[in-house]
Amino acid sequence: MGLEVVRSAVVIFLLLTGMAYMTWFERRVISRLQVRLGPNRVGLAGLLQPLADALKLFFKEDVRPSRADRLLFPLAPAISLFAALAAFAVVPLGPNVQIAGVTMPGAVAGLSVGLLYLIGVSSLGVYGLVLGGWASGSKYSLIGGLRAAAQVVSYELILGMALVSVAIVSGTLSLGGIVEGQANRLPYIILQPLAFLLYLIAAVAETNRAPFDLPEADTELVAGYHTEYGGMRFAMFFIAEYINVITVSALAATVFFAGWSGPALPGPHWLFVKMLVFLFLFVWLRATLPRLRYDQLMRLCWSVLLPLALVNLLATAIAVAALG
Repeated sequence: MGLEVVRSAVVIFLLLTGMAYMTWFERRVISRLQVRLGPNRVGLAGLLQPLADALKLFFKEDVRPSRADRLLFPLAPAISLFAALAAFAVVPLGPNVQIAGVTMPGAVAGLSVGLLYLIGVSSLGVYGLVLGGWASGSKYSLIGGLRAAAQVVSYELILGMALVSVAIVSGTLSLGGIVEGQANRLPYIILQPLAFLLYLIAAVAETNRAPFDLPEADTELVAGYHTEYGGMRFAMFFIAEYINVITVSALAATVFFAGWSGPALPGPHWLFVKMLVFLFLFVWLRATLPRLRYDQLMRLCWSVLLPLALVNLLATAIAVAALG
């Protein structure tokens, strides 16, 4: 029990640190793409800028609107942060290892139904967004919360069907088993290219990232569901969003690109390299594409992506049964 607590604490520390430097990475990459310098004053090449930002948010005054709900207003960001941290628990960082005769799984929680757990826990984050929008007592926040609910529920269906297609091919819901299945044969990006494309689009929408950042549309809604939040409560929403980006990147690398498996020594370094490619893609999309209109966002999901996901799922099931 004590060892599991230590492993959980280490992973949480790595996630928070990774989230902090993801903000630095994003600002530096976008600035380079826009022919700017980006943060370069605090520390070497701006590497201490995330620490300065964290200290600023920590010491900011905690302001609560007079019309905000006293219970749900502070609870909403905590729900989003908890769901973001809990979702990463089943992602295998490396192969199982033997320590003093005890088998240690590569993930914090090596569940046999890890894929199902991850889909379920990640969906809890939308409650934080909806409650934050409603409990703020602001019309801008409420509209942002409603947009978040509709968007996440819609694209979660696409993301789930893409992952189910992979589960049918691999024959397991264990993320470790999915990685091991790819280590012995072709990666699932080759066997399931359409599922990967559907997953990628849905992952961007699920994390409210550009060009699907409609719940936070600053030109329309000020900041959406977190308009009335400041200080550490705003930081919790901010941290949850970036950890979700890290989680969906790790899941994409695990499910479609064999995770920690690689041509040389297998281990976390392979997962990190593959994740970095997806993290760069998230930043590149933000720097390149304009925000969609909300009707375009929903039409894309229900008129284009849903039929494709259903066809891919049906074709996968028929092919596996025929080859079976």
